[in-house]
Amino acid sequence: MRVAINLLTEDPRNPSGAHWFWTRVIPEMAKRLEPGEELHLLVSPKSRHLHQGYGPGVFHITYPWSNERRTPRTLSEHLYSPLRLPLSRIDVFSTLMAPLVNIGWSLVIHMKTMHAYTQPGGVAPLPRLYRRMQYPRSARAADAIIINSESLRSEIRRYLHVDERKLRLIHEAVDHGLFNPGDADLARDHVASRGVTKPFVLFVSSLWPYKNCDGLLRAWALARGDLSGRQLAIVGAGRDAAYAASLRSLAAELGIADEVVFVGGVPLEETVAFYRAADVFVYPSLNETFGLPILEAMACGCPVVTSDTSAMPETAGGAAVLASPQDPAAIARAIVEAAGRRGDRLRDLGLRRAGQFTWGATAASTLDVYREAAERRRHRRK
Repeated sequence: MRVAINLLTEDPRNPSGAHWFWTRVIPEMAKRLEPGEELHLLVSPKSRHLHQGYGPGVFHITYPWSNERRTPRTLSEHLYSPLRLPLSRIDVFSTLMAPLVNIGWSLVIHMKTMHAYTQPGGVAPLPRLYRRMQYPRSARAADAIIINSESLRSEIRRYLHVDERKLRLIHEAVDHGLFNPGDADLARDHVASRGVTKPFVLFVSSLWPYKNCDGLLRAWALARGDLSGRQLAIVGAGRDAAYAASLRSLAAELGIADEVVFVGGVPLEETVAFYRAADVFVYPSLNETFGLPILEAMACGCPVVTSDTSAMPETAGGAAVLASPQDPAAIARAIVEAAGRRGDRLRDLGLRRAGQFTWGATAASTLDVYREAAERRRHRRK
């Protein structure tokens, strides 16, 4: 079995959560490869260095571009794949979108989001149109579709006509070697170097509008009287420059600018210090198909507040305080509750919940889907 995994959809200059997913799953799959099984990673000259050292059985197929040049990258996926992948005798192609031509491989689609339908305002017009054209076609062409939550399953049912037998639920996970309670004092010293010098409430995410950081700022303005002496730390890159600028303006308008620290983007390894040092982690997103930061915070022993919608209650599993992301007053009450007497209980519940998710289990289940798809190809060729 030879599996090609499409890693081209990431911008190597600004890797997203999908990059971290693959950098955790691929080495775990590599450990579990059986004789005759290989993984072939689709990379570009600029992204190849991000995917090294996975061990024997893992190889590279180099394409001209990754997502630093979105349009040429997209064209190469459709036009170059039918020429290049047969040269490596690929049995299974694992990707986000089906190429226009299938040269005999089995197709496994990883569906991560349905934002083109659920949060259309957060997707630029051309990518939104492309996704709405490609999702239905990819779902029809796929031998299997890997999803990461029951919430995503319900969204796919709503927006796409899919044979439900194709859907394979495989949860994402936590790198417990990285995300763990650790030394809180050292963590506080570290975050102080980033301007967070008081006890604080934490938000971690790229600053897209659907992540609802503006709702959190409004909630902070309501809760500040009960959270005196604390700061609000906003950790995340401003992917949408206009939205990021509007957040600073909103903080000033609400009179809370002196209490809000916009840390900016930090390496994933550095977020651990923020999780360990925070009093509460707040994730008030309007829509998520999994919500991995929820588990990362829990694994570090940080109480969590998150939204009561889409996949977030499913991921939290009863170990977080839930609130409507549309209601700043509800978010404010939840933060105060988590920062108070419920904090210790939430820490214990969160540690147990996060412990249920491991990349080893995710990798093993993903490999099983690839093996099933490869077997289906063999039957078609008989």
